[in-house]
Amino acid sequence: MTALIQTIDTPDGALTLLVDEDQRVLASGWSTDHAEIVARVHPSLRPERIADGESDAADAARAYYAGDLAAIDGVAVRQHGTEMQAAGWAALRRIVPGSPLTYSEFAIELGSPQAVRAAASICARNAPALFVPCHRVLRADGTLGGFAWGVPVKRSLLAREAAAMSAVA
Repeated sequence: MTALIQTIDTPDGALTLLVDEDQRVLASGWSTDHAEIVARVHPSLRPERIADGESDAADAARAYYAGDLAAIDGVAVRQHGTEMQAAGWAALRRIVPGSPLTYSEFAIELGSPQAVRAAASICARNAPALFVPCHRVLRADGTLGGFAWGVPVKRSLLAREAAAMSAVA
């Protein structure tokens, strides 16, 4: 399999996207280090070859940053994980922008209220950041907690979403 890799400029810094032949995002993150992005992909999905190229996902990311928060919702992603991880990644895509959940609330959303650590692990193992918005999950006390691409990026994404949603209300 050949995948395309592309880096675009965003207000939060360079965003690199790795997409497969079917335009599904395998991984993305705020880094120019291609090896770092590829390393986020499950070994069973890692492409044999990677070429520079344009992707529909990059257009969706640009639209998101231009204020169309829903632009990322329809972008196809591809991840490999357990049944619970897959359910968690799907649940992350249902979190409304501007209305983040705590890890406890996310565990309840998954149907396992006691599985707070598992909920956090699902977020940590999420490769296509932005398109599977794990940044929308917070600690129980409302603080940001960790984020693979740095707390400043997480803070910026949440602030952007809150501002856009309040402008609509």
